[in-house]
Amino acid sequence: MDKIKEEKIRKAVDFRIKEFADNLEKRYIKELSDPNGVINSKKNNVFIETLGDEFIFNSAFCRSFDSSFGNVLEALANDIAEVSFDVITENISSYLLPQQTQHIDYIMADYEKHAKTPEISDYSNFDAFIPKNTSSYTKSHVTDNHFYNPATKEHYIIELKAGGDLDNKKAKSEKMELLKEYFILKNELVGTDETVRIFFATAYNKNGEDNEWKQERVRQFFAEDELLIGKNYWNFVCDDEDGFNIIYDQYKISCQHILESLEKIKSMYFLGD
Repeated sequence: MDKIKEEKIRKAVDFRIKEFADNLEKRYIKELSDPNGVINSKKNNVFIETLGDEFIFNSAFCRSFDSSFGNVLEALANDIAEVSFDVITENISSYLLPQQTQHIDYIMADYEKHAKTPEISDYSNFDAFIPKNTSSYTKSHVTDNHFYNPATKEHYIIELKAGGDLDNKKAKSEKMELLKEYFILKNELVGTDETVRIFFATAYNKNGEDNEWKQERVRQFFAEDELLIGKNYWNFVCDDEDGFNIIYDQYKISCQHILESLEKIKSMYFLGD
């Protein structure tokens, strides 16, 4: 990776992590006098309060951290992708035909019954008759990441999860929504030579980076080429095999912003207790 690109990626990481840390402080300062605030509600639970300040703080903070930090990673991915791709933040809007919806139902039923191993060709080779008037089939869909590569004329639609530990119902739902997004965007691109690819991605490998990602409930509905797990996701976003290493190296530096904010929050809530 060239130095200019690396520097842009490092700046993006530091900016998002510092922004997250600053927002943490603002949130907990605002809740300081609120008995229903995240930390105070824990302090008011006598069974938790008895276990001490450290336990109160950790139990209050960890749950909210997981949910809010996921939004940070999604925003960070969009920031980093701008270095290599066109990042599209608007909803995917076009139309979805009944034949396409029916085809989605067919292939999902096969996956659910283990009658078929998922392949990209299951939907990429499907063509539907397009009527002159499609106004009654108009659809709009939100997606986590939508990148466009002008060099290859490919659109990438990505649904991002933290570790990807989904049950069967949720895994099926994720694939169905991605297929809807695929066909909606494909319909929008009729008459062009642009193509669409869909991915299920995770911000980290729950089994450890460089280890096999063991999530058979997701693999039941997704082809191997549709998965971007952990470091492979970040390498894809950076369009570089060193992407994850650079991001993680900078994160280890920038996470000091979070640690400093946590200490300030602790002192506000527990100093003098």
